[in-house]
Amino acid sequence: MRNIVLGIIIALVVVFGLRYCEHQKDQREQLVESTAFIQKQLKNVGKLIVTEGNYAQVFSYKDTDKLFGFLEANKKALIVVNAEATISYDLSKIETEIDEVSKTVTIKNIPEPELKINPNIEYYDVSQDYLNQFEAKDYNIIRQRVEKLLRTKIEASQLRENAENRLISELQKIYILTNSMGWTLQFNQTTIEQTTDFQKIDLR
Repeated sequence: MRNIVLGIIIALVVVFGLRYCEHQKDQREQLVESTAFIQKQLKNVGKLIVTEGNYAQVFSYKDTDKLFGFLEANKKALIVVNAEATISYDLSKIETEIDEVSKTVTIKNIPEPELKINPNIEYYDVSQDYLNQFEAKDYNIIRQRVEKLLRTKIEASQLRENAENRLISELQKIYILTNSMGWTLQFNQTTIEQTTDFQKIDLR
């Protein structure tokens, strides 16, 4: 009788052991599938975000050379600039870390925004003295000055803010994905608990 009871206990232990192992295996497979799915979706989110703006500006350029200490030779021009500027985030370069144990996705680094300016420069009222004429280097100097002034103007405009808002909307997609799967999203050391949390942290 004792042997029968012992046999039943052993059989129950084996059955429950097998079921436990199967349960653990199922959980592990689900975790692996979830991790693979999140990794795939992170790659899908990783696209280039671009915000565009158009700017018009009028500049005046004047250069004076003094000859023999008293004779002036001038050149000047009125410059009209129509520029297209873009700010982009290449989210394919975003750095993330996935911790399967704690089910946490950490955004470690976001690439810096890239500002590109494509100015269309037109010259009007060009005048130049014989001893001080426009050369190729003058046009290069003008272009550099124009781009510097435009960059300062664009940095102070809403173009960067608009680009950051589009960036936040993409990051919110990551939060919605991880949250729906029971994972936690962090940005460096900050835990994201709702979509509006991205607006409270410094993304720069």
